[in-house]
Amino acid sequence: MSSDRPKLEFWYEFASTYSYLSVMRIETLAAKAGVAVAWKPFLLGPIFHAQGWDTSPFNLYPAKGKHMVRDIERIAGDRGLRFALPAKFPQNSLTAARLAIVGTDEDWVAPFTRAVYLAQFADGADISNRGVLEALLAGLGLDPAPTLARIEQADIKDRLKRQTGEAQARGIFGAPSFLVGDELFWGDDRLEQAVAWAKQG
Repeated sequence: MSSDRPKLEFWYEFASTYSYLSVMRIETLAAKAGVAVAWKPFLLGPIFHAQGWDTSPFNLYPAKGKHMVRDIERIAGDRGLRFALPAKFPQNSLTAARLAIVGTDEDWVAPFTRAVYLAQFADGADISNRGVLEALLAGLGLDPAPTLARIEQADIKDRLKRQTGEAQARGIFGAPSFLVGDELFWGDDRLEQAVAWAKQG
């Protein structure tokens, strides 16, 4: 990522439905604006637990969850995307998030992230299943075995924990979130505003 371009931090949780919408368009929007994207996978579970929640608010409040599904169906349809809520929601995103941390080092985080979201929210796949993730990695031309072995190392586990802690410390409470410096934007419907904020410096 070029250091002389304005930067937008993209904080996302793989189990987040609205993050799916942002993942599929953020690179195009940012590139048009000359803004670099820093991909920041994290886990919402610890943040929710700190608020006393043991699951997604879309499960805690069924009316909100029902609306979310229909809302995303409409938006996805308008954007030419398929959407179907997986049988289990939210899914365990720990392994996928650790893989994304590795991907940020090896420059495949963006295509991997898109592949995971499409598998989950377009095809209904279980992203906690290693077989599913192995297939996604192979589809990107990566060797699944050493890549999955990498995420068992302490440094990758610790980096995801630290990144999740950083998200919480910086006031992130949901996903997708976008940070430009200390300016926080939350939700797919704020992506354009976040990109514009980054562009203006």
